[in-house]
Amino acid sequence: MLSRIAESLYWIGRYVERAEDTARILDVHLQRILADPWTNEETAVRSLFGVMGMAVVEGPYTSGRVVDLLGLDQRNPSSVVGALAAARENARGCREIISSEMWECLNATYHGLSSVRRTVEQQGVHAFFRWVRDRCAVMAGLTDATMSRDEGWKFLVLGRNVERVDMTARLLRTHELAGGSIPSWLTLLRSSGAWETFLRTYRGALDDRHAAEFLLLDRLFPRSVFAALSAAESCLADLEPDPGRAGVATEAQRIVGRARTGLEFRGADELIDDLGPVLTGLERTCSQVNEAVSRRYFRQTSAVLWTSGAVA
Repeated sequence: MLSRIAESLYWIGRYVERAEDTARILDVHLQRILADPWTNEETAVRSLFGVMGMAVVEGPYTSGRVVDLLGLDQRNPSSVVGALAAARENARGCREIISSEMWECLNATYHGLSSVRRTVEQQGVHAFFRWVRDRCAVMAGLTDATMSRDEGWKFLVLGRNVERVDMTARLLRTHELAGGSIPSWLTLLRSSGAWETFLRTYRGALDDRHAAEFLLLDRLFPRSVFAALSAAESCLADLEPDPGRAGVATEAQRIVGRARTGLEFRGADELIDDLGPVLTGLERTCSQVNEAVSRRYFRQTSAVLWTSGAVA
């Protein structure tokens, strides 16, 4: 497969996942700011910007500013609209690889963004975030239903799961910033679309240990960090079918495997005690995997990393 095609597919996976996860995070946190009269809006917004890699922001720290910069700013590939536009632009470069249904989904979503500000004004931001989640779910379903399980599919799924690990780690950082309260775990589970599944798994017992165990270690929930790392590891192994006699074939496999085993053999109580360093390590892992994949498969390009306010 051509390097540029592989790279485009990888970033389609990352950008679609980024758009969905950012919409989930913003939707739940904006609802929390509005619903809780004791929440300091400026403090909550500053924390959210920090979690999303925007430590320095000009202008007021308000909910409206969050919607503008992380929701509607098309120039910022870390925003919802910017990520969807970037995914569509990457799809233009590999239309011969993706299915026509996938292209039509991304293209229709992109053209639907032209009226997004009017939608927000008329129906509110929550209707917009729900629309984004629905469109990303359609894209994920079409990807799984219409693409052959060849190298192209593996690059796209690899990108999706690397991004999922990164975004879940960022989401979990909001727990630290909220002071470790039970309501913050409720917010995290709802942001991940995990609330109902969590209730069925733990019979409604919401505490720090169970919530951390579910979002970090659960093998069956696809948005858990462990499940996403395992899926990424599987894709990397399939892309290198001949690993040789010792170890693994690529640096990316080594990094992902080390992160997965580091989680797999930790107890839930230990994860709670070391949550900050664990999340920092996961974010660093995603950055390192991104660089390793870029060096291995995308030789003429540099890795795209999270920066303060945007993606370079």
